[in-house]
Amino acid sequence: MENEKLIRQKGDYKNLISYRKADVIFCLTYYFVEHFLQKGDRTCDQMIQAARSGKQNIIEGCAAGITSSKTEIKLVNVAKASLQELLEDYEDYIKTRNHRQWEENSPELLKMRELGRRHSDPDFFMEIAQTRPPETIANMCIVLIKQADYLLFRQLQRLADNFEKNGGFTEQMYRLRSQKRKPEGKQGI
Repeated sequence: MENEKLIRQKGDYKNLISYRKADVIFCLTYYFVEHFLQKGDRTCDQMIQAARSGKQNIIEGCAAGITSSKTEIKLVNVAKASLQELLEDYEDYIKTRNHRQWEENSPELLKMRELGRRHSDPDFFMEIAQTRPPETIANMCIVLIKQADYLLFRQLQRLADNFEKNGGFTEQMYRLRSQKRKPEGKQGI
């Protein structure tokens, strides 16, 4: 307790796999909307905003987490919810155009899952997307969104566990202040 600091340096959000996946999803979505949806369609803005919200709320949550576990948990959950909204948009795109959504255990889905596990670089996926039809890109995004959703769920579990174990910022302030007020000889008793 003696070396415990009130303001801790949080990890760099860019090192979070959930953030990197969300960044890939944003880049692919932007490309998809620009190339395959009709300009002026309200869905364009909604899809880009949902993808952006997925990414940006991870950033904001990490920044807020320095002093507010509650805000960090809420914002990571907003990121997760935004990506769920985007998932529905991609599924709707496939349904309304009579395209095939990759079935569970189909060769395409299994290959994309593997690529999603191994890569988190937007450039890698953009290179693939530029040579694929829109239904393939939509399916790619569906797989990546599901992977990001799982990662965000695990991130939320870790944040909740940490909160349960260490308390929030106010509890930590009280605990540290109480430690400082104890006479020298009575600390740790």
